[in-house]
Amino acid sequence: MSEIQIVRDYPQPPAVVWRAVTDPALVPLWTSTGRGGRPEGFSAVVGTRFRFVGRPVPGWRGIVDCEVLEAREPTLLRYSWVGDEGGAATEVTYRVEPHGEGTRFTYEHTGFTGLGGLLMAKLVLGPVRRRMLDVGLPAVPADL
Repeated sequence: MSEIQIVRDYPQPPAVVWRAVTDPALVPLWTSTGRGGRPEGFSAVVGTRFRFVGRPVPGWRGIVDCEVLEAREPTLLRYSWVGDEGGAATEVTYRVEPHGEGTRFTYEHTGFTGLGGLLMAKLVLGPVRRRMLDVGLPAVPADL
């Protein structure tokens, strides 16, 4: 099984980083460095079904169906991720924790299987997520 795990440190306090990664109005500001996914119907409440809507590309309709599986503000958000209609669900986890005078943010996306999953994790989603967390996300809390 393949996975994506990215750990980044930000100078802002955990509450600010939490807001940047969970406020539906702010999420598109940092995901725009990827496929521009904006959450529709999102709330950090267990059981909430929502969608990320991004720019479609050949082979992807531009919609990810999700459901919040676990939420503990301001430290943990875990949700399911179905990127292809009828595809297998994977899971995304955000961990937000104090680190020094700022925040350590851990992004995990797990559950990829087979060769297709390996390619998706390593060649498609992994690089996009790194760009979002290295370029997009740091700018959002800095402006709050």
